[in-house]
Amino acid sequence: MQTRFDLTQSDIPKTWYNLLADFPEPLPPPLHPGTKEPIPPEALLAIFPENLVGQEASAQRWIEVPEPVRDIYALWRPTPLLRAVRFEKALQTPAHIYYKYEGGSPAGSHKVNTSVAQAYFNKVAGTKRLATETGAGQWGAALSMACKLFGLECSVYMVKVSYQHKPYRRMLMHTWGATVHPSPSEETEYGRKVLAEDPHCPGSLGMAISEAIEDTVKHPDTKYSLGSVLNHVLLHQSVIGQEAIKQMEMAGEEPDVIFGCCGGGSNFAGLTFPFIHKKITEKKPYRIVGVEPTACPSLTKGDLRYDFGDTAETTPLLMMYTLGHKFMPPAIHAGGLRYHGMSPMVSHALKLGLIEAQAYHQTKVFQDATLFAQTEGIVVAPETAHAVAAVTDEAIKAREAGQKRVILFNLSGHGLLDLSAYETYQSGKLQDV
Repeated sequence: MQTRFDLTQSDIPKTWYNLLADFPEPLPPPLHPGTKEPIPPEALLAIFPENLVGQEASAQRWIEVPEPVRDIYALWRPTPLLRAVRFEKALQTPAHIYYKYEGGSPAGSHKVNTSVAQAYFNKVAGTKRLATETGAGQWGAALSMACKLFGLECSVYMVKVSYQHKPYRRMLMHTWGATVHPSPSEETEYGRKVLAEDPHCPGSLGMAISEAIEDTVKHPDTKYSLGSVLNHVLLHQSVIGQEAIKQMEMAGEEPDVIFGCCGGGSNFAGLTFPFIHKKITEKKPYRIVGVEPTACPSLTKGDLRYDFGDTAETTPLLMMYTLGHKFMPPAIHAGGLRYHGMSPMVSHALKLGLIEAQAYHQTKVFQDATLFAQTEGIVVAPETAHAVAAVTDEAIKAREAGQKRVILFNLSGHGLLDLSAYETYQSGKLQDV
């Protein structure tokens, strides 16, 4: 039985796929934070280079991947598709479970698919330095690596609770030459304001975004870089799904259900948007499900409305499922899933019924991720573990119904720098929030 499906370097996608071209209803535009009127793309030039602003606003279906980006992609792409036969056996399920493995990248996750692209486009535009935020540290590590490869400086505002809980991610960023600040920090006016009100504030992605944007506008030759949520970020991740479609054809199967964990939406979109393209244009009957933590449930409990992307209310207003930009998430271990809002494109797909959403408690998540590690050998990141939990339940439903089902999920990153979270689970100290 073949359980691994590999492409060659010639199969690395030459274009990114843009779902914006295929939505049956247009995506609501971003609004100016002051006037609440739709903002033109050029208003974003204060924080992004013109070439990325063009991608953010583009409705072009296929956008070319520059050769220098493909050359660096070749360090880890194409990534393998594997069938989890031992996991299937442990669950005693007739379901066939496939996973796209993004954990073999230099930074250990899917985030490098966009960090390399963003660093390249900034370099071409003359940017000297990038400022960003990071939750669990996957994005901060990915951008640090990309900046070093293209000769850019990198400043990262890392959510303080993750800065404290995930020292090895911080060390990884330092190894690639980045400067890392625990957020809220003393580096910005907004950070100092938050600390004056609450010296022990654990931080949030919304706060870290506010600090990174303030850093951007106050320093010359600096632009802001974001690891999820925005259209151009999700665009760059579409290499995942494009490869997966070819690999599922190699496996001789088509997925019935596709899962991805959801925080801001990047890895979920990366796998699923090319399949949504087939769902729209070819009427494929895929069930596509975003999986989030019950502690930060923007898709399952949030409101679909315009909201700020940051806590200080400096970003454009985005139409998204949101818990409110002032939402302070609990210090759960899946740090990359603690954002208060969901990508506008993912939110729009849910509104249109193209996708579904589920939420899980973290004890269930680590229980199923542990079984996956014990059968497949891969310790998955706590974020990815949410997708594993949903896959487990789907496989059990197939067993109970006596039905073969083909399940695909995105294994978006390894958990080798998250072992303290597994230790907390194994010692019985992990609590549901």
